[in-house]
Amino acid sequence: MVPGDRMSRKRNIGIAAVLNIGFTAVEIVGGLLTNSLSIVADALHDVGDSIALSGSWVLESRAQKPPDARRTFGYQRLSLFAAFLSGGILIAGSVIILTEAVNRLRSPEEVDPEGMILLAILGVSVNVVAFARLRTGEALSERVLSWHLLEDVLGWVIILAGAVVIRFWGIHSIDTLMTFGLTVFILWGVGRNLKESLNVLMEGVPEHIDLSEVRESLLSVEGVRDVHDVHVWSLEGETDLFTGHIVVDDRMLKKPDRTRREIKDVLRHHHIEHSTTELESEDFCSGIECSLKPREET
Repeated sequence: MVPGDRMSRKRNIGIAAVLNIGFTAVEIVGGLLTNSLSIVADALHDVGDSIALSGSWVLESRAQKPPDARRTFGYQRLSLFAAFLSGGILIAGSVIILTEAVNRLRSPEEVDPEGMILLAILGVSVNVVAFARLRTGEALSERVLSWHLLEDVLGWVIILAGAVVIRFWGIHSIDTLMTFGLTVFILWGVGRNLKESLNVLMEGVPEHIDLSEVRESLLSVEGVRDVHDVHVWSLEGETDLFTGHIVVDDRMLKKPDRTRREIKDVLRHHHIEHSTTELESEDFCSGIECSLKPREET
């Protein structure tokens, strides 16, 4: 990535983080003043987004540091710490909010619909600005964060609609029902994000990569006879890596650099930017997946 692109990404994430963090504070105070549990629940969601945005901003700063002797892949995985911290806070906060929501079902309380409407309009406006800022970016991290902000926009639209119902029809229990809906939505998002983060830590195959298609593409390269001991994983959810043993015709071994270039070109089509391949002849096999039986020509 060129320095200009990195600085632009860092600036976009930084602006979105400042907007989100600032409004989260307003939202918490506003939720308490209006006695709206649904706004407090959405504030919890924004706390998680603020941690994710701040973590991404810090990551962009640390990512400029080159790999060293102890961390040969660099510092990209620091973003996972922000993801797990955010997930833990959201889960704990959701349990507290759900407990309060159950209590309010038993003993309903009135809320301030006018204050909720004003906060909802402000919430939609702030999150639309932050979403538009990140939406212009092409990096995967910017796109993922922009979808988080879009979810916030939709949440505020729901709160706005509920506040209007409370204002004109006086159905204050709507606030509690919205709280349940928003909290379940938050927990669903946490589960999805933690699952992706755990897959990265376990060095699993990224969801957007089909390992069987990667194998088929490699076997379509002229002279490639077999592929084994293939490993595909993600460094931090954005940078995908590949290692594998490629069995080729003996004539292809006479021009190994050309063969490697063709293999790398194929892997780039599958969003694999970094690859390490070991070329083998048809009479040689190494690696844990090697069969003791002689290979048959295809």
